[in-house]
Amino acid sequence: MELTLEERLAFSNAVMTVRLDEAKVAYEVNTAHIPIEPVDLADVVTGPVDTGPTPLPELYPTPVAALLQRAHHRLVTGGWCKDALVDEDGARCMIGAIRAEARGDSGLEADAATVLLDAIRRRFGDDVDSVPSFNDAHGSGRVPLRMVDQAAGLADARGL
Repeated sequence: MELTLEERLAFSNAVMTVRLDEAKVAYEVNTAHIPIEPVDLADVVTGPVDTGPTPLPELYPTPVAALLQRAHHRLVTGGWCKDALVDEDGARCMIGAIRAEARGDSGLEADAATVLLDAIRRRFGDDVDSVPSFNDAHGSGRVPLRMVDQAAGLADARGL
């Protein structure tokens, strides 16, 4: 009498299970004499290394461009916020970052804000009233940070 396909598959499954069980026992017998030490997972699994704050890239040679680049770096490392110059966590808006990096030089701060508004209007049109209104119109800092970075390049191209 010939076996059906299902019977042959069940028989093959039983044979393979026996072979795997024998191989498992043979492996345990053959490796039982090898001394092992428990592995401390702290030695194997590591997290990212804290490298400290992100270094400031080489600054543009012109003062307004360098100020905007420092403001961009401050936003990247310190955080971006809206509806306030500085929030309770120390994050800053675009103008807040410029003001912090201008370090009291109101002329330099005004020049940087002017170039930033020019860069924003180049990208988003003349409908933008001011830098603060542009900043507060966004839900995340992705676009405002990109605009500060582009404004630094624009200021450098203008020799400011």
